[in-house]
Amino acid sequence: MVSKPWIQLVAGIVCMAMIANLQYGWTLFVDPIDAKYHWGRSAIQLAFTIFVIAETWLVPIKSWFVDRHSPRLVAMSGGVFVGLAWIINAYADSLTLLYTGAIVGGAGAAAVYGTCIGNALKWFPKNRGLATGFTAAGFGIGAALTVVPIAHMIKDSGYESAFLYFGIGQAVVIFIVASIMRKPPPAANTGAAAAKKARDHAPLETLRTPVFWVMYVMFVMVAAGGLTAAAQIAPIAHDFMIADVPVNLLGLAFPALTFAISLNRIFDGIGRPVFGLISDKIGREVTMAIGFVTQAISLALLSFAGSDPVVFVLVTTLFFFVFGNIYSLFPATCGDTFGTKFATTNAGLLYTAKGTASFLVPIASAMAATAQGWHTVFMISMTFSLIAAALALFVLRPMRAKLIAERERTA
Repeated sequence: MVSKPWIQLVAGIVCMAMIANLQYGWTLFVDPIDAKYHWGRSAIQLAFTIFVIAETWLVPIKSWFVDRHSPRLVAMSGGVFVGLAWIINAYADSLTLLYTGAIVGGAGAAAVYGTCIGNALKWFPKNRGLATGFTAAGFGIGAALTVVPIAHMIKDSGYESAFLYFGIGQAVVIFIVASIMRKPPPAANTGAAAAKKARDHAPLETLRTPVFWVMYVMFVMVAAGGLTAAAQIAPIAHDFMIADVPVNLLGLAFPALTFAISLNRIFDGIGRPVFGLISDKIGREVTMAIGFVTQAISLALLSFAGSDPVVFVLVTTLFFFVFGNIYSLFPATCGDTFGTKFATTNAGLLYTAKGTASFLVPIASAMAATAQGWHTVFMISMTFSLIAAALALFVLRPMRAKLIAERERTA
């Protein structure tokens, strides 16, 4: 029963949902931590950068174990690390301890993320965009389910209690659900390898191809803006002085910040399978360009009209709806290009681009403190998105077509 593809897909989605708050829930903790210890936003946000670096750069190592050993054991160990990280954060009374929690959390998230995305690529080789989209959606929607309870617990019991109890709960769920994860039988990969004509590239071979590095640069450009928004959405709302302004939409009324974070996570999650499915139909690069241009437009709107609470909620929702597509499109493109056998490790290598992009988060925080404020940050991110869209259509697309054509001639 557990070896059915849809069971494996659901298991991956659940586990991804349980690590979502390590990234997307972090913004709720920044100001409360600063209010208690007065370390400054930039110093606290460095913990976010450390987490993302640890998460992304450890994914290839964890993925190597998944490709060669057991997805079950790797994901279960990740659950233990996730719980430990939030417990450390609950008791962190120094930046050193906070940064330690970030490293431990990154190691746990790497184990879970790498395992779940790799499993989706292998179990659904003919529909990689849709499968990775649903799996990555867990990472987006997971935070939406808990953002309101976490916000209330922080307000009523303190951020320490939120770290402690949610951390333990998430760890338990991951450990239980990960225990049913399995590798697909060899037959699950046969049809797709022929359909995609993707010869299996070993990781070192993948790193030697220009196609990989073009994707890497694009990933960094687009991820930089999204990570900045994810980590800074609460500080942005506070700087715009709209965080607690009530917003009424579709018969619902919440403070602007709470409303925005909830919708952001929901639509971030929805966007991942939607764009994955679209890319299965019309092609990866065209879908990338559509998403990246829309992201640029939303950043421009946020820059010039984001101080209006309703606009803030709607535009950030649009932004995250299209931003999340990178977590389905890039792994799927990587699998299409470099094959199935080493799909987990190759996708993990590409995912390190997110860690590279995270270096820009504290820089963006520092830039926001200048006279130009968030406007400069948004305009730079918008420019990156437009460049990435152009690269998708005019560089990556012909390069991948040439690589596939050469592969077919030598097959």
